[in-house]
Amino acid sequence: MACFLCKGNVEKTTTTYMTEHNGCFIIIKNVPCTKCTQCGEEYLNGVTIEKIEKIISNVKEALTELAIIDFTQAA
Repeated sequence: MACFLCKGNVEKTTTTYMTEHNGCFIIIKNVPCTKCTQCGEEYLNGVTIEKIEKIISNVKEALTELAIIDFTQAA
């Protein structure tokens, strides 16, 4: 697969996904992705996005100001 932006090579790796919900920050580390070795653009597949949405749904009720979740343990 080639990068959609720069046509560089992409490789499988992990990333940190960050989002905000009602003033609280949710950080999910070790999220599998593919990343361009040239420009750094990251791509998440549909299955990973569904798992992220499920993780966020599960932690919404218990949020304080910051939640850090390990994808490999929560997915």
